[in-house]
Amino acid sequence: MSTVLDGVRPDAVPPAVAKAADLLAEAARTGAACPPVRTLFDDGDVEAAYAVQQLNVRRGLDAGRRIVGRKIGLTSPAVQAQLGVDQPDFGALFADMAVPDGGEAAPGRLLQPKVEAEVALVLGRDLPHRECTVVDVLRAVDFALPALEIVDSRVRGWDISLVDTVADNASCGLYVLGGTPVPLTAVDLRAVTMAMSRAGGTVSEGTGADCLGGPLNAAVWLATALAERGDPLRAGDLVLTGALGPMVPAAPGDVFEARISGLGSVRVAFPTEEDGQ
Repeated sequence: MSTVLDGVRPDAVPPAVAKAADLLAEAARTGAACPPVRTLFDDGDVEAAYAVQQLNVRRGLDAGRRIVGRKIGLTSPAVQAQLGVDQPDFGALFADMAVPDGGEAAPGRLLQPKVEAEVALVLGRDLPHRECTVVDVLRAVDFALPALEIVDSRVRGWDISLVDTVADNASCGLYVLGGTPVPLTAVDLRAVTMAMSRAGGTVSEGTGADCLGGPLNAAVWLATALAERGDPLRAGDLVLTGALGPMVPAAPGDVFEARISGLGSVRVAFPTEEDGQ
């Protein structure tokens, strides 16, 4: 990932970048959310925010974590409206963020969780081109899966701008994947419908078209953005393409299940405080 940190010694990271990264890392470590970090930067400095993200990603890698793919955030107009932003962003997915289908979100890992349903793509080929096309994505994708992303913010009260969420690894928390891979020849991702339920009632609905006009469009955006930064998507990468409908706050005891037509269902539970003891 090419950012303002490239070629900079660790002891010469811009002070504002280091401070923002430290605040977010401490919030994740302690479970106590921090104030917004946007006040540390010039208004709307998204590149500085990506530098913060990269610094904490590097710290994760140095600690032995493994990146398995990327997530695209802010693809749904409903979610953009919820958070007051007007463009997508991306973050890194680590292997230790995965929750088994039907499993429980790990107690202590989340501060302010919300759940959204998405289409996940798994790549069989690299996507190195700076001008990626839908054809490139179609050739590269091995299969699709239904997914739940448990988004989370280390920023207090979800008081975030685009800068805050980018710096905070695109507000990434955990993710859950369905278990039955579906080839793209068997499903029209733009036409899929999604319904997410909690306690038997529908809490979020949407379609593939609600995700930047279609999940493949979102994947094109991501592939292009990463290639331009010198860190392209590679074969084997997991891509969470973005929300198909509004995200929903999660509380202890909640169980969410999303059904996406043509792809199947995926489920996650949030343990009660007693379960987490």
